[in-house]
Amino acid sequence: MANSSFRASKHGRRGSAYLEAEFSCSLQELRSLMELRGDDAHDRIRQNYCDVNGLCARLRTSTLEGLDGSWEDLERRRQAFGPNVTPPKKPKTFVQLVWEALQDVTLIILEVAAIISLGLSFYRPPHADRDSCGSAAGSVSDEGESETGWIEGAAILLSVACVVLVTAFNDWSKEKQFRGLQSRIEQEQKFSVLRAGQLAQVKVSDIVVGDIAHVKYGDLLPADGILIQGNDLKIDESSLTGESDHVKKSADKDPMLLSGTHVMEGSGKMVVTAVGVNSQTGIIFALLGASEEAGDGDDDKGDKEKKKKKEERKKREKKDKKRKSKDGAPVEMEPLNEDAEPEKKKSNMRKKEKSVLQGKLTKLAVQIGKAGLFMSTLTVIILIVRFVMDTFWIQGIPWTSECVPIYMKFLVKFFIIGVTVLVVAVPEGLPLAVTISLAYSVKKMMKDNNLVRHLDACETMGNATAICSDKTGTLTMNRMTVVQAYLAGCYHKKVPEPSLVHAKVLDLLVLGIGVNCAYTTKIMPPEKEGGLPRQVGNKTECALLGLSVDLQRDYQSIRNDIPEEKLFKVYTFNSVRKSMSTVLKNHDGSYRMFSKGASEILLRKCCKILTENGVAKAFKPRDREKLMKTVIEPMASEGLRTICLAYRDFTAADQPDWDDEADILTGLTCIAVVGIEDPVRPEVPDAIRKCQRAGITVRMVTGDNINTARAIASKCGILQPGDDFLCLEGKEFNRRIRNQLGEIEQERIDKIWPKLRVLARSSPTDKHTLVKGIIDSAVLEQRQVVAVTGDGTNDGPALKKADVGFAMGIAGTDVAKEASDIILTDDNFSSIVKAVMWGRNVYDSISKFLQFQLTVNVVAVIVAFTGACVTQDSPLKAVQMLWVNLIMDTFASLALATEPPTEALLLRSPYGRSKPLISRTMMKNILGHAVYQLTVIFTLLFVGELLLDVDCGRNAPLHAPPSEHYTMVFNTFVLMQLFNEINARKIHGERNVFEDVLDNPIFCSILLGTFVIQVLIVQFGGKPFSCVSLSVEQWLWCISLGFGSLLWGQLVSSVPTRWLKFLKTAGHGTKQEEIPEEELEEMKDPDEIDHAEMELRRGQVLWCRGLQRIQTQIRVVNAFRDSVSPYENLETPESRSSIHNFMSHPEFRIDDSEPHIPLIDELEAEDDAAAKRNSVPVPNNTAPERPLLPPPLPARAAGLISANSAGLPPCPGSPLHSLETSL
Repeated sequence: MANSSFRASKHGRRGSAYLEAEFSCSLQELRSLMELRGDDAHDRIRQNYCDVNGLCARLRTSTLEGLDGSWEDLERRRQAFGPNVTPPKKPKTFVQLVWEALQDVTLIILEVAAIISLGLSFYRPPHADRDSCGSAAGSVSDEGESETGWIEGAAILLSVACVVLVTAFNDWSKEKQFRGLQSRIEQEQKFSVLRAGQLAQVKVSDIVVGDIAHVKYGDLLPADGILIQGNDLKIDESSLTGESDHVKKSADKDPMLLSGTHVMEGSGKMVVTAVGVNSQTGIIFALLGASEEAGDGDDDKGDKEKKKKKEERKKREKKDKKRKSKDGAPVEMEPLNEDAEPEKKKSNMRKKEKSVLQGKLTKLAVQIGKAGLFMSTLTVIILIVRFVMDTFWIQGIPWTSECVPIYMKFLVKFFIIGVTVLVVAVPEGLPLAVTISLAYSVKKMMKDNNLVRHLDACETMGNATAICSDKTGTLTMNRMTVVQAYLAGCYHKKVPEPSLVHAKVLDLLVLGIGVNCAYTTKIMPPEKEGGLPRQVGNKTECALLGLSVDLQRDYQSIRNDIPEEKLFKVYTFNSVRKSMSTVLKNHDGSYRMFSKGASEILLRKCCKILTENGVAKAFKPRDREKLMKTVIEPMASEGLRTICLAYRDFTAADQPDWDDEADILTGLTCIAVVGIEDPVRPEVPDAIRKCQRAGITVRMVTGDNINTARAIASKCGILQPGDDFLCLEGKEFNRRIRNQLGEIEQERIDKIWPKLRVLARSSPTDKHTLVKGIIDSAVLEQRQVVAVTGDGTNDGPALKKADVGFAMGIAGTDVAKEASDIILTDDNFSSIVKAVMWGRNVYDSISKFLQFQLTVNVVAVIVAFTGACVTQDSPLKAVQMLWVNLIMDTFASLALATEPPTEALLLRSPYGRSKPLISRTMMKNILGHAVYQLTVIFTLLFVGELLLDVDCGRNAPLHAPPSEHYTMVFNTFVLMQLFNEINARKIHGERNVFEDVLDNPIFCSILLGTFVIQVLIVQFGGKPFSCVSLSVEQWLWCISLGFGSLLWGQLVSSVPTRWLKFLKTAGHGTKQEEIPEEELEEMKDPDEIDHAEMELRRGQVLWCRGLQRIQTQIRVVNAFRDSVSPYENLETPESRSSIHNFMSHPEFRIDDSEPHIPLIDELEAEDDAAAKRNSVPVPNNTAPERPLLPPPLPARAAGLISANSAGLPPCPGSPLHSLETSL
């Protein structure tokens, strides 16, 4: 991978000289240019190209038109400068997966035993008389044995091969599925570029050098470029430099924009100069790939370094604690800050819990595994003791060396029986069931508009107890239109005719709307004739442009006269300003500024207002109060968003300080106040009703006016008449939760959140505080599981803190998508309800599989153990056991883990994190069915030959031919499992087990397929399967006894669970409070607890069956998290998968979400002073420092990068730490 960039450039150079000549700018030249920063970069551009336009000319592109977009031109550019992709890491081959599956300790033991058995079957002692070695050894003809003795060993080897191939195929298909999901996510990534004069959304992988890209707030830059023109542009470069301060970019000071960095404020235009492996991020990836190849053999060294780093981290943490205790504790407002309170407080801090379900299952699998290991060892010991006592004591046979091979055969046989008991006892199919269920759910959730980025989120959503949702676009349609306006002193209940508005007012209004909306926002003609016009860009701005169109004015002609380059200064919208302003320079040297923003905030800045005849009159506080009562409140109570439009003139002589916003944004003249309607999505009220019925509380957190928010909440059904609820504004919320020192107190939050339903005029900080407060709360017995929706860059902290973060696929910024767990591709609240259904379905699917598997486990182990003890042989032979294991593990997990969800799942409350996997009802079903099956099997085993009139199969000697008796026992056992699989479809005591069975074709086909294979095994399996073909009458007996388990199931359901108080639940997870401090310290991520990883570490004592398999399954799940990451071993588990597969997420800090600019609203300044006082810089929440480049770097990789870029500081924010793409 490290050489791929050179290969591309060589290919470009060798391809033909005209590429160099045509572009008159080489790949190497651009790469060296992109390594410069700040003034150095600006000077180099001026020296070599005069300015950016000169560089564009050399790259044969136009700053106004962009590329022509022809296929030939794009292909030429890809050949000369490379494509915008980084080569993914190679997936494991099928052969590698087979080899991994073969590492299972138990399978290895079985293989060895089978090979010994095979060898001994061909060995015939020269002088030994078989009868003299004991009665068990005799009574079978030598000829028969020599012909058939090898079959059992060969059949076991064949069965092992079958199990290994099925296992490897499962892993391979999972990995393939996850890679398919990864490529789907990559295809979703699009970016705005200028092609043939039109702004187009193109796939990130289709961007080429020379493209003119439009960058805006919230974007994740997909390639390196040079800024042509920018408005108030600030970039977070922490992913490359480790510096968390936002870097201001401008065309004349620091024009370098780098891939993988985030636009935190403003907008601009850049020319793309490096893509893929030639971009700064790509170069680092190439180095990482090379160093990983070089460092594959250094595992031991890596382990030592890990230990060393761990010790260093502990030392550093101790120092930090000492230092923090001197400096005073930071306030809780900071989202990613460690609490430097006393130890007691620290232990109360809740960490984000991952893989809770996987943790419970792993714990259960390990517990059952230990029991299975005990039972199998006991079986082997009893068999050996019985054989020794029977042969040497009861029969009194003397020990002779000639008989040793025959005794060895018995020993191997007993050993094989013991191992097969273990094979059946350990439910290594549990993690497989989780993998299948989650993978199936993820695939199906895509159709329900949920793009799952972290598998854990799917499971967690089933436990959700609270959803904090945005309003715009999630609960509403995000198709905004101006429906009311207060214009030139008149309140119009609908948009007025242009003739009713004074010409001067109309001109000011349309000019203000045209220039003070992002130029990327447009109203496009409808796609279908008679349809609604298409809204492209910010929907609030689209509503204003729509108003301009309704007033029969063309905003585009204004933009053509005043292109973006001519705008003197732009103050872009952000969550603190709550307004946007654009300054125009007039011909006479004077300036005019247009502003738009939240009406109650902007009206406070107005000192004049336009009247009917277009003249400005004084606007006093009492006029403002009147306007608020007569216009804004009536609009808001109808659910309209109110926006104020204003302007201000500056004379040429009186030039202000353009950076002093507080001074500039005063003395405005109000032009209009408009009411924008955003209708509630028709399906939302029903979806919210379903949530409430399912025990999930929905809260609305919005930046809108409180009256608007309350009206929309009532329409949605969040607020019900007569409910005891709270609707608060952000300011009031902050006042209530802070003490006199301005610190947030959990006790205060606990008094508010249970009744809070609407939080209006809230900042992203308020959202984060609310989410953190609900999660950390101990008011309710059950820990709250919170889902949050977000679309803005500043929603990052709240999305990361929540148990499940939903980002908007359409309106969401790339940064929000980065921090999220699930992306809503349709931005619709009802899709969240579908995610809840799928999450609950995963839980129920696992429980169904558990109920089925544990029944088989209990029965098979007891039958094998009892049979071995009583008859010196297991009624179920090794090969038969392996077939049963295949049915109950692989096939059953496929059948039961792919049940589609139903609406009935929403009729119950959330299970909660602490709920055991096996409820009392399930325990009743497991034991009830085990009683029936054991009764049937033992009846057949001990008196079956009398009832069915067949020859007795008990006490058969070694290598005796199969009997009808034992064949019927095996056949009945398997058929009972097949019918019980239908019973297992219901786990809450429902009677109709066939309900919607035909809706799951996978279940039906597996059931049918297993039955067909069973018929073939019994009728034609012969000696390898220890079977003889049965008559029709015998088959009917077996099927009748199997069908009996369905009837028995009805009887078990009739017994009320409340009568069975003695039954215990099982499958409890480990609570956070129960985890010892040492284990918490060993966690890779200090802010998260990975239950699966923890339980696996505890289960290392189970050296035997299942551990390898469980690890493989967890590795497959992890393949979803890091399928294309070329530095799998270097990343931290808290890393989020990137929305561009080689990008990063910023280190979110709350003080980043409040840019350090003066607060516009003087009246709010005092309220915010406390927050400002307590806002302390947050240290990067990172793992221990790592060097940028690992020491053993191959020479070819080291030569890839100049000293400049190779010398990036090895700090916590360095690329190895922050360039995290763990999908």
